[in-house]
Amino acid sequence: MLVNPAARAGTGGTIATRAAERLREHGIRATLISGGSAVESTELLREAVRLGTDAVAVAGGDGTVSLAMQVLAHSTTPLGIIPAGTGNDLADMLGIRELHPDAAADAIAGGLTRDIDLARISRHGEPEVYFGSVLASGFDSRVNDRANRMRWPRGSSRYTIAILRELVGLRSFAYEIELTDAAGSVTRHDGALLMAAVANGTSYGGGVQIAPRADPADGELDVVLVGPTHRARFLRLLPRVYRGTHGDVPEVSMYRARMIRLSAPGVTAYADGDPIGPLPVQIDVVPRALRVFVPAN
Repeated sequence: MLVNPAARAGTGGTIATRAAERLREHGIRATLISGGSAVESTELLREAVRLGTDAVAVAGGDGTVSLAMQVLAHSTTPLGIIPAGTGNDLADMLGIRELHPDAAADAIAGGLTRDIDLARISRHGEPEVYFGSVLASGFDSRVNDRANRMRWPRGSSRYTIAILRELVGLRSFAYEIELTDAAGSVTRHDGALLMAAVANGTSYGGGVQIAPRADPADGELDVVLVGPTHRARFLRLLPRVYRGTHGDVPEVSMYRARMIRLSAPGVTAYADGDPIGPLPVQIDVVPRALRVFVPAN
């Protein structure tokens, strides 16, 4: 079990310890590992998989889950999630909705798994990166950047405050976008946008339902484009985005695609809450690339 001890204001270690105890009550041998950095944690996971561990669990948020995702993509080693982070969107998508560590551990012990798609990011000269929830760019990536710099408050309210602060300097970006659908047809968008999100899952930022129709096992990615609007209207639209009822808003366009190319000067992409780097990027879907434990009900 990979542990992020800094998760949830330093309680991640306590949550992981309790989950490990619960697994042992089920007769499962559980070993906790925690690296001093993302690189060290990744190497510890790779070594555990090489030695033949039966499963990997993660106690943390989407960022810690992403570390395990890079190691387990395309493998048959299943991933279990103990939600313990600021944002737990992948866990929520899988039905592990802020469960008590005992219940999350019970889901792993139950042995029920599901194969889900991953999205793969390619950037020139950089290693490929996988994500499970949402890639954000534009306004939402600037919100992510601000939220990550904030020390207070904890939890999803941090994102709400970051959104309000970014609204002060709201501006659009010049995007060039190419979408290729399942039939091979190509759609282009060249022009100003406030943001462009590519979603394998439904939510990001601790529950913002940016792509409410997304299915992580349909072999496609959902793309959400938001055109320019003034600050007051954007603020009025935010509650609809949180609820996932923004599909009929004139400024919003939604697509499904298997491959997406995004380019916009001065825009940084975030995926599963972590910085990826400046655009351009190419994103494609990798069907059934990750096996995950899910609750029985």
